[in-house]
Order: sequence, then C-alpha cells, then structure tokens
Amino acid sequence: MEIVKSEINQKILKTIIVVFVGSILLTLSAKFKIPFYPVPMTMQTFVVIFMGMAFGYKIGMATVSLYLIEGIIGLPVFSNSPERGVGLIYFTGPTMGYLIGFLFASFIAGYVNLNKNLFVIFVKLIFSVSFIYIFGILWLGNIIGWDKPIIQLGVKPFLLAELFKILILTLLSKKIYLLRKFI
Repeated sequence: MEIVKSEINQKILKTIIVVFVGSILLTLSAKFKIPFYPVPMTMQTFVVIFMGMAFGYKIGMATVSLYLIEGIIGLPVFSNSPERGVGLIYFTGPTMGYLIGFLFASFIAGYVNLNKNLFVIFVKLIFSVSFIYIFGILWLGNIIGWDKPIIQLGVKPFLLAELFKILILTLLSKKIYLLRKFI
C-alpha cells in the first residue's frame, strides 16, 4: 500500500513540476516577440501546442490555466506586460481572445494521436491552432470594432510563422510523444 501511495505522490509531484515549468516556458515564449499591432507575434502558440502534444490535454490545459491565472493576478507574464499594464486590465485587452484560445488549442493538441502519419498530425495541429485565431478575432472585433480589417490585423501577419511552427511540431511529433512517458 505504501508503494502505491509513493507512486501516486511521485506522479502528482511530476505533474506539478511539469505544469509549473510549462507556465515558465509560456512566459518566456511571450517575452520573445516581434511587435505587431494590436497583437504581437510570439512563440506562445508553439509552447501551448507542444504542452498538449507532449503531456496530454489535462496537463496542457493546467499549464495554460496557471499561466492565465498568473497574468490575471498581476504577474507580468503576458507578452506586453508590464509595459502596457498587468492583471485583469491587460488580460481583457486586445489579446484576451487569443489567450482564451490557448486553452482550447492545448486541449485539442492533447488529443492528437502522435502515432498517425505526419500529414494527419499536421492537419490536426492546424485545427488546434485555429481555435486560438477564432477566439482571437472574435474578441479583437469586439474591442477595436468590426469595421476594422480584423483578419488583416489579427490573423494574416501570423499565418506563415504558424505554419512553420506547426511543421516543426509535426516533424518532431514522434520525439515529443516520448515525453508522455515522463508523467
């Protein structure tokens, strides 16, 4: 019985460490950015999808949730914080839809079967990332107005970079899958 408790405690500890390290990776990926208006280009989508692929939807969503909570309570984890504000005020700005989309993207990426052929994985990862942009442009339209070129501002500048990130994740998918054995 003690062995079972010990194994469960080790698994819980590993999960907590992975979620915490994942939130740090998300923060770091937010800080390396190419400034665009109104949404900067970062490596966050790569990390969000990676976490879901590597550790499954539960840990992926827990990581993104921790990251969002850290930002909402005022830690400067978001891309343009602290320069453009922190906390709930920053969270509800132009990037909120994208940040909420991270939850859905990590959830879907966690369900991608990494034992399929690479084309199927690529298509499923595109589907996963699309939720970030769907939520992003829906919120962005509400913030800056639907009369503005929402797609040109909130999607188009990022498409080539997203395809590149997804291609890298697809090519590394078999190696990424091996990380699931860590948990």
